[in-house]
Amino acid sequence: MSDHTHEHGRDVQRALSPLVRDLRKAIPDVYAGFSELHRAAMAEGELDVRTKELIALAIGVVQQCDGCIASHARGAVNAGATLQQAAEAIGVTYLMNGGPATVYGPRAYAAVQDFLAGKEASATS
Repeated sequence: MSDHTHEHGRDVQRALSPLVRDLRKAIPDVYAGFSELHRAAMAEGELDVRTKELIALAIGVVQQCDGCIASHARGAVNAGATLQQAAEAIGVTYLMNGGPATVYGPRAYAAVQDFLAGKEASATS
């Protein structure tokens, strides 16, 4: 894996974490509501969590949201998604969003690589 993967995965989450924490203190009810929505939307149902995380990852690419990409790359990996599954989900964004997806798609792919590497490192520690 290349050295640039961290800038789109764990590093994005590290950079956003203190900002989110500060805003969560200012608007706790909004965050609580969003948290409940997230829990309900990502709950196991007819679609499994892995599929839902891959959908969210693809939407993050289309919306050009690095924080969304990092969050859902991590979620997809934690739900058992493979790098190839992520690549194919990202491929659909090229069809549906054209050129901008070719910029954010590689970022999402790198983020998945980052979280897979972290998961593999944890497993061998």
